[in-house]
Amino acid sequence: MMDRLFFALLTIFTLGHLHCRAQKYVPFPYRIEKEVLADSAAVVSAHPLATQAGLDILRQGGNAVDAAVAVQFALAVVYPQAGNIGGGGFLIYRDKNGGTAALDFREKAPAAATETMYQDTAGRVLSALSRFGIFACGVPGSVDGMWQAHRKYGRLPWPLLLKPAIQLADKGYQITGQEAMQLNEEKGNFIRYNKMVPVFVQVQDWQAGDWLIQKDLATTLHRIAGAGRDGFYTGPVAALLVHEMQKHNGLITEADLKNYTSVWRAPLEFDWQGLRLVCMPPPSSGGLLLRQMLGMLGDTGLSASGLHTAKTVHRIVEIERRAFADRAEHMGDPDFWPVPAQALAAPDYLALRMADFDPEKATSSGQVKAGKLRESEETTHFNIVDAQGNAVAVTTTLNDSYGSRVVVGGAGFILNNEMDDFSAKPGAPNLYGAIGGKANAIAPGKRPLSSMTPTIISENGQLSLVVGTPGGTTIPTSVFQVILNVYIFDLPLLDAVHQKRFHHQWLPDAIQIEEGGLPEEVVGRLEQMGHTVKTRSPIGRVEAILRQADGKLRAVADNRGDDAAGGY
Repeated sequence: MMDRLFFALLTIFTLGHLHCRAQKYVPFPYRIEKEVLADSAAVVSAHPLATQAGLDILRQGGNAVDAAVAVQFALAVVYPQAGNIGGGGFLIYRDKNGGTAALDFREKAPAAATETMYQDTAGRVLSALSRFGIFACGVPGSVDGMWQAHRKYGRLPWPLLLKPAIQLADKGYQITGQEAMQLNEEKGNFIRYNKMVPVFVQVQDWQAGDWLIQKDLATTLHRIAGAGRDGFYTGPVAALLVHEMQKHNGLITEADLKNYTSVWRAPLEFDWQGLRLVCMPPPSSGGLLLRQMLGMLGDTGLSASGLHTAKTVHRIVEIERRAFADRAEHMGDPDFWPVPAQALAAPDYLALRMADFDPEKATSSGQVKAGKLRESEETTHFNIVDAQGNAVAVTTTLNDSYGSRVVVGGAGFILNNEMDDFSAKPGAPNLYGAIGGKANAIAPGKRPLSSMTPTIISENGQLSLVVGTPGGTTIPTSVFQVILNVYIFDLPLLDAVHQKRFHHQWLPDAIQIEEGGLPEEVVGRLEQMGHTVKTRSPIGRVEAILRQADGKLRAVADNRGDDAAGGY
């Protein structure tokens, strides 16, 4: 009876959108450029319509931060699996004179959260609670993050920056084949975790070219455009979010929303082989992992070993293994845990970490522990360089694809499942298999540890590379490998980004490689060394902008998705 009632309601819902289906055979309205050479400015993001929104703002006189705001909100419409206003992220900024800043708009645990909230009475981890449904949601930070970035660096009026997103939500856009496939795969989850049928569900399967119209989201964006951050954290939108929580016995309250604040943090900056890297500090593990991995690499003559040879892969994997062991033990929200960032990056310490490295034999992860010191894969990334030379790298996320799958009724946006990035219990793996401990335990108002690694690199005081990617725990290793591809192996940027990737994160103890990522003889040699090698789905979706010697900008979008580059 309930099933018949649901499908009757779903049919009524779909009939209200038949004008969308009638337009599904309209030719696909935009091209997806994977590489662009620009004279003045460039944008690269996970969706061509978001890239276009950023370019339009730049052409209207906006700067890199203005364009970042436009791209962020556009992605919340056209890339709902990761673009968001119901999640959070990190922003790295470098101005034309070399000044830098880092903005943490990561989600927070609600005030009612407890350290054992995802354990049963026997201490067993209830993993589904932190991954699906209302109980998995942290307090969103994206809207406040964009508001704070704009207040500090923006040039154009705030409402103008949200106009592209509002139009895309209100008038709709045609989805790609990849988007159709993902929406079809998630249909059951959207039905299960929502009391009302969300716009992402229809009776027949989605197809490439179908129109997705999001009227509720358009109304929400109108309110944010008019009232800024208060249009989300107070007033009607906040009331709808809290009502959604109450319907499902969730934890986020009006006070949680009202009290949310983004944090400007000192960027993690360091030098490597004549380059200056600017990264995100904790609660992102990404910048610190990148610093550790580049430090452990040292001057090993990696280029002479060759790209993707067994010798090269073996060394990189052993470095990644040791860095992720440290992540599990020492990294968390610095407002709650004393992260020993300087000690973890000290040259003597990194040399000690590699002291037992055997160039001919794999080290079992069971033998690799965190160093002794004296002192989630669905994310999205975008880069922008404006005509003045200001650069922004932003990584933003709902954590898993489509987050908690909960859509706020009447407001039209998806809530994150970022609570899964905490350690539900010391030693228990999260969605991405990452192990955590006390440093990343749940606490009210705490931000979960992240792997996001937005990075800006300069050389001789001049902007060189802006890079980042989604991919959960594969984010730091993907950025690491792209940096090596560019600066060690001298690959053209397109090849550096599109090159097959591999990953190791200590536990589980296996090298993950993309299908066809390594020659069979290399895999065989690695297995002889004692490595376990497993094939997996594509790793990350790297976006990158490189300033060439002639001053032009080469922007590259990953070929693993619908990502698009643009410039002028």
